[in-house]
Amino acid sequence: MKTVINTKYVKNILASGLMLLAASSVLAQEDEESTPSFTLSGSIDAYYRANLNGDNSAPGGVPNAAPGSSFANLPGFALGMANVIAGYEGEKVGFVADLVFGPRGTDAIFASPIYSATGNIVNQLYAYWNVSDDVKLTFGNFNTFLGYEVISPTANFNYSTSYLFSYGPFSHTGLKADFALSDDFSLMLAVMNRTDVTELNLDGKYAYGAQLGYSGQYLNFLADNGAFEIDYTGGFDIADDFFLGLNAAYFDGGDNAAGFAGVALYPQLATSEDFTIGLRGEYFAELDGNFGAIGTGVDESSVFAVTLTGSYSVDNLTIKPELRLDSASDESGYFLDSDLVAQKSLSSFVIAAIYSF
Repeated sequence: MKTVINTKYVKNILASGLMLLAASSVLAQEDEESTPSFTLSGSIDAYYRANLNGDNSAPGGVPNAAPGSSFANLPGFALGMANVIAGYEGEKVGFVADLVFGPRGTDAIFASPIYSATGNIVNQLYAYWNVSDDVKLTFGNFNTFLGYEVISPTANFNYSTSYLFSYGPFSHTGLKADFALSDDFSLMLAVMNRTDVTELNLDGKYAYGAQLGYSGQYLNFLADNGAFEIDYTGGFDIADDFFLGLNAAYFDGGDNAAGFAGVALYPQLATSEDFTIGLRGEYFAELDGNFGAIGTGVDESSVFAVTLTGSYSVDNLTIKPELRLDSASDESGYFLDSDLVAQKSLSSFVIAAIYSF
């Protein structure tokens, strides 16, 4: 007996099957996108540092033994920090717990009024709420929005840090609101404890911050109990393999307090997929007072620092050799030579290893 196949019936079955397959694929994709995710990331770093024309016996915390900027100041082989970042991201809400261990981490939370002397390990700890596609609220302790450089060595090109970074705030505790005004414009407003005060408000006074962003360029403002800082941070892709970063800041400490001003340029050239070479040229000046990090007591001291850094990547490991020259303005000399005699400039070499995961 000859079997007659109803082709119309078969086509209907095939069409229905394809529709069910497409619908299940869309539902699976939507379910995957809405599923909350937990992430764990971080880094470790270590380095070797030597003064080429100065004393190498004194620890980095002793004045004049190293450049007056944060991190990578210890002589010989030294540790940076271990950084572990746990994050949870839901459809609307999430959190970040950023923990640090080691000398660099200790320096990063140095002004914590309660726990700094007993080993606080919290670098950042905040929750956030995506109120809408254009509004995000963040509550807790977060790293500062000012400046070009950050605490984690994985996000900086140069391993040693700038004076602008070192003198500026490190972290804030409070509430901030981020607004996406358009595809190019963004706005952030914040109310926080006073700068670097993490656990509590000691005197009932608050700091206020704002950031206006446009296409990767950011104008930042911080007001803190009569003091204020204005900061510009940005950069441009000059070519496919050449990037130029910029940072400029002015800080007024208020009545009877020191201020500072500075500018830094960050040209970086990628010579291959694995190697990039970059330069940081920075001019930094203390104004109307003296912090003591680059001067010998005069009202105004300045420093010009040039840092040449290479960055070579092997999988998740980055090796960074670095040459640095710091030259202070004080005629009497600020840095120490190998005979512990004051001199105006200090040249140093650093090689760092950074592993990120």
